[in-house]
Amino acid sequence: MKFVAVSSCPTGIAHTYMAAEALEVAGRAAGHEVHVETQGAAGSTPLDPQLIADADGVIFAADLEVKDKERFAGKPVVDVGVKKAVHDPNGVLAQAVAAVESGVVPAAAPGGATAAGGPVTKVDKNAGVGTRVRQWLMTGVSYMIPFVAAGGILIALGFMVAQAAWGENGPVEVTQVPVADLVGSFNALSGKDWAVLLFRTGGLAFGFLVPVLSGFIAYAIADRPGLVPGFVGGAIAGAINAGFLGGLATGFIGGFLALWISRWKVPKGVRGVMPVVVVPLLSSLLTGLIMFVIIGRPIAGLMEGLTGWLNGLSGANLFLLGAILGAMMGFDLGGPINKVAYVFATTGLATEGLEAGATQFRIMAAVMGAGMVAPLAMALATTVRKRLFTHAEQENGKAAWLLGLSFISEGAIPFAAADPWRVIVSSVVGSTVTGAMIMSLGSELRAPHGGVWVSPLISNALGFLLAVAVGMVVMAVVVIALKSMKPNPIVEAEQAADAQVAAREPQTV
Repeated sequence: MKFVAVSSCPTGIAHTYMAAEALEVAGRAAGHEVHVETQGAAGSTPLDPQLIADADGVIFAADLEVKDKERFAGKPVVDVGVKKAVHDPNGVLAQAVAAVESGVVPAAAPGGATAAGGPVTKVDKNAGVGTRVRQWLMTGVSYMIPFVAAGGILIALGFMVAQAAWGENGPVEVTQVPVADLVGSFNALSGKDWAVLLFRTGGLAFGFLVPVLSGFIAYAIADRPGLVPGFVGGAIAGAINAGFLGGLATGFIGGFLALWISRWKVPKGVRGVMPVVVVPLLSSLLTGLIMFVIIGRPIAGLMEGLTGWLNGLSGANLFLLGAILGAMMGFDLGGPINKVAYVFATTGLATEGLEAGATQFRIMAAVMGAGMVAPLAMALATTVRKRLFTHAEQENGKAAWLLGLSFISEGAIPFAAADPWRVIVSSVVGSTVTGAMIMSLGSELRAPHGGVWVSPLISNALGFLLAVAVGMVVMAVVVIALKSMKPNPIVEAEQAADAQVAAREPQTV
C-alpha cells in the first residue's frame, strides 16, 4: 500500500523527525510505501499533491494540529500522537492498513478549521487541564527557542570577538558602545565593529523572548485573536521587569480574554470588525489593566526574588540544583519532566540584566550537558558490550552517537522503550552526575541547544565536556551491570540463531 503521513511535536525538534524516520523504516520493512511531511521547527516541505492523490491512506502522527488537513479529504485517516509513532511505528502502520481495508473515511473533510487558521494545539476535549496547559505552554516555548538560540549565540560570538579586539576587558567594553556609533559608520575590517554588531543584534533578538513566549501561548489558546494581547502583555512584562514569569501570566491572561471576547454573541453588523478591532482592542486593554494595576508588581517582585536566590547559590547548593536538574533531564528523555527542566533553563535566559557568571547560564549548561548523556551512554554501551543488546539496539546505538552529541535526549528512547527500568535508572544516575559536575565547574551557556557543536561558546568548555564524558561512562557502566544480571531472552535467541547460521557456513582453511 501507499501512505502519506504528517508528523509534528510541540517543540518541533526531535520527536517530529524521529516519528517520520520510524514510520518510513517500518513501512519499508512491511513492504509499504510511506512518505512523511515533517511540520517541525525548521518549517515543512509540503507533500507532492500527486503523492497524496495516489495514497491509499493517511497517517497523522502529531501533537499539534496538522496544517492544511483539507489536502487529505476523502482518504482513510489514522490520527495518533507523535510518541505513538516513535515507540510503536509497526502498530501505527497496522492501524493504517486496517483503516484502508475497512474503507472508512471521516464523515467531515478533515481540517476545515485548521485551514482557516484554527488552533495550533491538538488537545482531546476530554484531556485533563494539566495536559492542555502543558501543550499551550510548549507552543509558546517552541516559538521562543529560535529567538533564544539566535540571540544567545550572537551575543556569545560578540563577546568572543570583543575579547580578541579589546583584550581581556572586551566583553565589558562592547556593552558600552552606543548603537548610534555603529549606524552608518560600520567598518568591515574592524574587529570592534563586528563585536558591537554581533552583540547588539543578539541583544535585540533576545528582547523578543518574553513577548514571543506570551504571544504564542495566547495564540495556542485563542488562535489569531490571542496574538495581539499576548504580545502586548509580554512587552508589558518586559517593561515592568516581570520577566518570563510575567510572560507566562500574560500569555494565559491574554489568550483567555481573547477567547472569551471572540465568543460574544454580537449583532451581524458588528461581526466583521470583531476580529480586527474589538477583540484585539478590548483584550489588550484588559491585559494591560490587569498587569499594570493588579498583578504586575507582585510578579516582578517574585522574579527579582527568584533571580536573587539563583545568583546567591554557591557550593553545595549549586551542586544539589545541578543534580536535581540532571536527574529530571535523564528521567523521561524528552517527556514532561525533562521538558520542565528544559523550560526552566531556557526561560531563565530571558531574565533581564543577566551578566557573565549568572546562575541562569550555568543552569542552561547543566541541563544541556545532562540531556546529552543518555544517548551517548547507550551508544557507548552497545559498542563495548554488544552481546547484551539486540541487533536493532546495536544499530540504534550507532545513530545515538550523533543524537547525543547534538543534545537530542530522545535518541535513547528506543532503549528505554525496550527495557524501561534498567535504562531509566541508569540514565538518572549518569545525568545526575553530569548536571552536578557542570554546575560545580562553573560552565556557562547562552544558547538553548546545539550540544557539542556550540562548545566554543561555552565558558570552561573542557570542564563541560569532561562532565558529559564522566556521566556517559557512569551511565554506561550502570546499564551494563544491570543488564548483565538478567540477560535478555530476545538477545539470547538472536545469539543462538547467529550461532546456527555460523555453524552452517562452510569453513575456509
